[in-house]
This record gives sequence, C-alpha cells and structure tokens, in this order.
Amino acid sequence: MSVISVVIAARNEAPRLPLLLADLASSPQLITEVLVVDGGSRDATATAARLAGARLLSSPPARGGQLVLGAEQAQGRWLWFLHADARLPLTWAARLSAVVAQAPSHRLEAWCFDLQVDLPGPGYRLLELAVALRSQLGQRPYGDQGLLIERASYGRCGGLRPLPLMEDLEFAERFCAMGGRFRSLNLPLRVDGRRWRRLGLVRTALANAALRRAWRRGVPLEHLALRYGGQGGGQGGA
Repeated sequence: MSVISVVIAARNEAPRLPLLLADLASSPQLITEVLVVDGGSRDATATAARLAGARLLSSPPARGGQLVLGAEQAQGRWLWFLHADARLPLTWAARLSAVVAQAPSHRLEAWCFDLQVDLPGPGYRLLELAVALRSQLGQRPYGDQGLLIERASYGRCGGLRPLPLMEDLEFAERFCAMGGRFRSLNLPLRVDGRRWRRLGLVRTALANAALRRAWRRGVPLEHLALRYGGQGGGQGGA
C-alpha cells in the first residue's frame, strides 16, 4: 500500500493544475499516487493530468462527489485532499513525512495547512489570520487548506459526503462531534486569489458568510452551489 494518495478535485483548471502536479512530483517516495477527479472540464485539465502521470477519473461536477470518488479509488494508507489551484511550500515533503512517521494511529486526528491567498495587501493577511484562528480554535478548517488524514480515521468518521458544496464544513463538524481533532502543519498553502480578485475581499467574505447561513437554515445545497458558481466560485474553495 502506498504512503499517501493525493486526491484532487478539478474543473477547468488547466492553467493551474500542472503547477500543483509538479510540486507533488518532487517527492515520489512519499507521494506514490495522485488521482485527479475531473468534473467535466471544457479545457485541457484532463490532458494536463495525464501528461503529469496522474490517474484521471471522471465525475459529475460536484466537488464533494469528486473527492468521494477519488477517496474510494485511492490505495494509500493516508489520504490528502487538495484543490487544483493550490501551490505547496518548499518544505512540504519533510513535514508530511514527519507526520506520517509519528502520528499515533489510535487517535482521531487530521492535519491541514495555513491558508495563504495569492494576493498582496494587509486585508488578505488579516483574512489569513482569521482563518488560522477559525481552524485551530474553532476547529473548522476548509477544503482549500489541504486536508491530510489517515485512511483508518477517514473511515471511522464516515468520510466526506458527495455534496455539491459545503462538503468540507459538513465533514469538519461531524469529525469534531466524534471527538476528532484538526492539527496545523504550520506551513502555508498558497491558493489562487481569483475569486477574491473578482468580487473583492469584503464582498467575498459576505458572500461566503451568506452561503453558510443559508446552509444552516436548510437551503438545498444544489441551490447554493448554483449561487456560488454565479458569484465566480470554482473548485478553488469558498
């Protein structure tokens, strides 16, 4: 069984996906399987995945469903869920190697990176700080922070669910309700800032908060996914 299986949900990410796949290719001893689950891309996403040697799977365009499919097909002892627009820090392999070697298997734990938005300005640095506090104090990291979890722990808590949106928040709440604990890898994970660039920092934050409130009120996720897409959302995270 391979050490870490990387599962990437992608849709129309041809300009960004090759950069992430190149990052992952730098440590073949640790990452022995990369699964790209394409959600009906209309660009060269599938070609980029094949050229990089990733295993390509096809799925309807729903991020939760794509990640679930990838996890079902993965063979690794560890699962690492990434968004296709992420970029890894230089020391990622050493840090993950240490976690994999030292993590006690009897604990219900998962790891995530610190969000780093690929845009300049003090507002985004404050956003990153708020996300760090939410992730560690509130125990609510999001999918664009790169979830790393041992397969046994993933199975114990029921895994991700095939939702079109909020699959990361739903998983985090269920995981913590079972006594699980998210830990920081203390490394930044850089994400593309295109949604923040399109809507602006304040409008993006307000839109995301409105989506969360609507979800908690029971608005169907299919409706929220359409709204998110109309706001310029994509596979890169909310």
